Amino acid sequence: MRKEVQTNLEFVDLLNQWDPFHLENGDYDTEIADTVQAVYELNDPLRLAERIQAIYEFSFEKVIPMEDCLNIAKDLLVIKANQSCSL
Repeated sequence: MRKEVQTNLEFVDLLNQWDPFHLENGDYDTEIADTVQAVYELNDPLRLAERIQAIYEFSFEKVIPMEDCLNIAKDLLVIKANQSCSL
């Protein structure tokens, strides 16, 4: 259980650093929660990228380029894979 908490914190840190709309306060709490849930549901980078794009577009009514979403999706899936590989 503790490893899952650590992994979730890594997801949150990465997503806060990403800051796709360059908000000064990084006010992405809802989007980060939805994205972390999506990471646990999806293993395909493209499907995860599409979900991330949709989550942020719904909240901000702006579209993040798919390439940016795909890059963050891949980074999130690396963290997820590292969590599942370690004991």
